[in-house]
Amino acid sequence: MEWSFRTAEELAAAMRAGEVTSVELTEEAIARIERDDKVVNAICVPDFDRALAAARDADRARARGEDRALLGIPVTVKESYNIAGLPTTWGMPQHRDYVPTEDAVQVSRLKSAGAVVLGKTNVPLGLQDIQSFNEVYGTTNNPWDHGRTSGGSSGGSAAALACGFGALSIGSDLAGSLRTPAHFCGVYAHKSTLGLAATRGMVPPSAPAWPVDLDPAVVGPMARGARDLTLLLDVMAGPDPLTLGVAHHLRLPPARHERLRDFRVLIIDEHPLIATGSAVRAGVNRVADALVDGGALVERHSPLLPDLAEAGTLYSQLLVSGAVAHFPVESYDQLRIRAAGLSADDRSLDAARLRAMVFSHRDWLRTNDRRELHRHGWRQLFAEFDAVVCPITPTAAFPHDHDPNPLERRIDIEGVEYPYFDQLVWAGLATLPGLPATAVPAGRSPEGLPVGVQIIGPMFEDRTPLRLAELLEQRVGGFQAPK
Repeated sequence: MEWSFRTAEELAAAMRAGEVTSVELTEEAIARIERDDKVVNAICVPDFDRALAAARDADRARARGEDRALLGIPVTVKESYNIAGLPTTWGMPQHRDYVPTEDAVQVSRLKSAGAVVLGKTNVPLGLQDIQSFNEVYGTTNNPWDHGRTSGGSSGGSAAALACGFGALSIGSDLAGSLRTPAHFCGVYAHKSTLGLAATRGMVPPSAPAWPVDLDPAVVGPMARGARDLTLLLDVMAGPDPLTLGVAHHLRLPPARHERLRDFRVLIIDEHPLIATGSAVRAGVNRVADALVDGGALVERHSPLLPDLAEAGTLYSQLLVSGAVAHFPVESYDQLRIRAAGLSADDRSLDAARLRAMVFSHRDWLRTNDRRELHRHGWRQLFAEFDAVVCPITPTAAFPHDHDPNPLERRIDIEGVEYPYFDQLVWAGLATLPGLPATAVPAGRSPEGLPVGVQIIGPMFEDRTPLRLAELLEQRVGGFQAPK
């Protein structure tokens, strides 16, 4: 029997029943990687010897009567997490040889739960792209079409799951980095509520692993099944043991409802700042139809929804102002000259991003105040609805585009070209207020590419979109392995 495409939940049940051992699962995963990953390039840092040793330990632990959440389950880890003894480069050639000596807190949690780490998965340079390619490890291809991207920045993790290289993976999400690769590769991912899961050790190479707040970035789980997301989130959730405070006592409330017919869902498929491709719109509509068929209350409009155009602008400003804060002084001076040359009436996202690159602290605080207004708007919305379903990006996976200047790249939507980074506004919808969002498969495009949607839920109510994802899994199709 082949186990590679089973869910973690199914593998755990099989090991408990004595049908398979962790060593057998790990050997099968390694054989599949060695056979299939040459053309996909998802696993950039294999760690097979230690994985087999961990599998043997897991089997011995099970024989002693132990049973932990992930005991013996093969998993992968995004390259950006520190794993003691393995390189952490973030795709930067100058850090090719940097090897941390301590595991990231989430890697420690995986290992404590009994997981078997097969290796690390590929990322874009500095995690700053919607594709996963870099000079250190090369390009990760989409398992469904090798001429297309697997997404970024957790593109290696999504591709690995689609190819059967381990049952689970962990990634991170600032600009859709969990959700977009899941959408492009046909798997599941969950952007957790801001602050829910500790991020220490998910840091650029050679940076100190401190328990800092990465606002608005989060870490989260990826899987081939909706229930597996909850299994892994329960391992990941919780504050850093180096910190104390209110989050230290955090307990996630249960899902608002257990039955599909009790959910109240708002559907959005149009954004004022970018078009929605027909394949993605069809995916949103498939989910909407499944909700209606299941008896859920479904609405297409609500005056409570915060202004999407302002949300896209605020998100773009907060995203880039943080990203460029560590640029060299001479780069900053050049940006300031370029920003000063903008027309006062240029309200494009490109202009908003350029102005934000040279924000003063006062500018940032004013933008952050607007974010708090949006957070309050979402709180009011979630008094009337339980979840919002919307796109993750406007298109299915696009062809590789390695133009060294990302500002020159364009995204083609139904024959109309938009600035490459404008497609991030959908991902930013949940990121700006720090809300949980679950990426779920929603069928295929006419070309046969996976299409996903995101289910946005109320802050710290991660179990609500996760439960809705479970209920939709059988009705909309869930994961299917690429041919």
